[in-house]
This record gives sequence, structure tokens and C-alpha cells, in this order.
Amino acid sequence: MKNEKIGVGARIYLLIATAFFLFPFLICLLMSVKSKQDRGGVLALPQKFHWENFSKAIESANIINSMKNSLIITTASVIIIVFVSATAAYAIGRQYHKRFYRIYESVLVASMMIPFQAVMIPVYKMYRSLGLLNSRTGAVIMISGMAVAYCTIMIIGFVRRIPIELEEAAMIEGAGRFRICFTIIFPLLKPILATVATLQFLAVWNEFNVSILLLQSEEIKTIPMQQYVFFGAYGADYNTAFAAAVITMIPVVIIFLVLQKYVVAGMTAGAVKG
Repeated sequence: MKNEKIGVGARIYLLIATAFFLFPFLICLLMSVKSKQDRGGVLALPQKFHWENFSKAIESANIINSMKNSLIITTASVIIIVFVSATAAYAIGRQYHKRFYRIYESVLVASMMIPFQAVMIPVYKMYRSLGLLNSRTGAVIMISGMAVAYCTIMIIGFVRRIPIELEEAAMIEGAGRFRICFTIIFPLLKPILATVATLQFLAVWNEFNVSILLLQSEEIKTIPMQQYVFFGAYGADYNTAFAAAVITMIPVVIIFLVLQKYVVAGMTAGAVKG
């Protein structure tokens, strides 16, 4: 298919859309270097850049410890989600002619319709009885379990697009099912697996419901929970809060920039007619 040049109208639209999505980041950056005494709108430049807001944010919200907790929980959760979802999608995609796997896929879709708020109390009671409250392990298990269904459904379609002849040729050469899965199927799924990993990294990093339910101890809190320390009953320190937001955005932006090309490839692979 020939590459089509982007028209002037499309370019203008993309510039407007880009400016629209970058606008909140601009506000966040400007507010993070202002003080309470600065007058003017949110887009006004500060009279003086208050870089001390960042050091104050790190100290007040215990950013270093919270970021460590978020990195551990996010990394462990993403690894589990990608591995379990990919293997489950491979099993369902290749055995879809069997009734059990069709029912299993339907169960996964149905589980996605259950809101977390509907199971919060049972989950809390179960975790308290198992001694998993205020532990990173408990949070990783819960977050991973909530995301596996959605990610599995995402990957199933890509598994079905892989020619079965590749696996048959490998079997003739003596390769087993596990070797085929990890040396042939998984490398071919790299675009969608990178997409799943990136999207889940963003989702888990910003996860709030599970954290506020299961991680109430101060030393185990994650980034989203620590943002609340800047807001009290009688006032709020918005400038320091924005400074903290800028700091906590850095890992997410780095991950997205590194995996951006894989995300685009994974999102558009199903839209290209081969």
C-alpha cells in the first residue's frame, strides 16, 4: 500500500490535538515552580522560579519511599500480567474449537463487568484473614488478578493471526509445546505484549482503589496515596502537590517513550489488511 502524504488539514488537526493533550502538562509544570503569593492565571509565568517546591514535595510526601513501593508493585504486577495473559491467550487461541476454552473466554469477558467496588469488602476480609494487608505481595496479587482478563482478551486475537503451520513445522523438528510457546509464539507477539506492558504500567502506577484498601501503613503507601498529604480540611498546598506530580510522572514518561513504537505497532497491527 502506497504511503499517502498527510494533508494540511490533517496536520492542523494533529497540532491542535497535540496542544490540547499537552496543555495539562504545561499547567502542571508552571504551577510546580510558583508560590502561593504569585498572582495571575494558571498560565502566567512565575515572578521567581521556586525550585524548593520539589525538595519540599519529596520530604513532605516521602516521595522516595513511595516511588520505591510503586516501582516494586508496578514492575512485579506487569511481569505477572504479561506472562499469565500471554500463556492463557495462547491456550485459548489455539484450542478455541473446544467448548471448555470458549466458555473460559466468556467467563473472562464476564469478569471484566464486575466493578471493584462490588468486591471490596470480601477482598478486605479475605486479605485480613490471610495476613496480606499492608504487604506488597498482597497488592501485586490483587492488581494482577484484576488485569489478567482484559489483557488476555487483547492478546487472543493476535494469537489467532499467527499461522498454525509454524507450530506444526516446529513439532516435526521435535520441539515441544513449551518450547514452541516461548521461542516462536512469544517473539511474534512482541508488539502486543509491549502494548499490554506499557498500558498496564500506566494503569498500575496510578492504581488507587486497591492501594487505599490494602496498603494503609505509612511505609508501604504508593505514589497516588501520598498525593493526599498536600490537601487538608482547611487548605491545600497546590504548588507542592504539582511539584510532586511532576516528579512522579518521570518514570511513566520514560517507559512510554521507550516503548512508544511497540505500542503503535501493537495498536495498528489488527487494522492493516495483509
